[in-house]
Amino acid sequence: MSAAFLAGVVAGYGVAVPVGAIAILIAGLAARTSPRVGAAAALGVATADGLYAAVAVTGGSALAGVIAPVATPMRWIAAAVLIGLAVHTTITAIRHHRDPARAATTGTALTTPIRAYGGILALTLLNPMTIVYFGALVLAGQASGDLPPGAAAAFVLGAFLASASWQLLIAAGGSVVGRVLTSRRGRLLTALASAALVAALAAHTIVS
Repeated sequence: MSAAFLAGVVAGYGVAVPVGAIAILIAGLAARTSPRVGAAAALGVATADGLYAAVAVTGGSALAGVIAPVATPMRWIAAAVLIGLAVHTTITAIRHHRDPARAATTGTALTTPIRAYGGILALTLLNPMTIVYFGALVLAGQASGDLPPGAAAAFVLGAFLASASWQLLIAAGGSVVGRVLTSRRGRLLTALASAALVAALAAHTIVS
């Protein structure tokens, strides 16, 4: 069981460490809102990774083949969501910069822990490469599709904890940046930079 747990930890870090659009979203949310919102977003990613790890140990290799034909439409959906978030972030940042009082009274898309958790969870689940990644682990023999229940649970737990620890580290870094950039101009520049990066990653998602 310990071997399955360690395999899950390795798998979790393998899928979590590469910095992409989701990591930038988490850091940006933590910087612009609060540590709680950043942590909730981080746990949303970890939950998705844990779910996909569970799918992997219960037949991920077969599902990876099913996902492959629809990977392109899913990529387009993910890119559209990212572009929408970038536009929304930009508009909200400009409005709040012009009217600081609005920032205290306007509840936007991902500015509460529950919304951040649900939104980032849904966006992460749209990434077909995550299930393909965990399915590939099954095919490579790093995890087994017929693991006993205890070992399968240990694998999923290891993947979840590894992903959660990395995403929470990203959120903590974003929170530090947020405490430094407390001025109106600093918050505006942070939001615009985050939106630009997310838009660029959305474009990369489309053409890749």
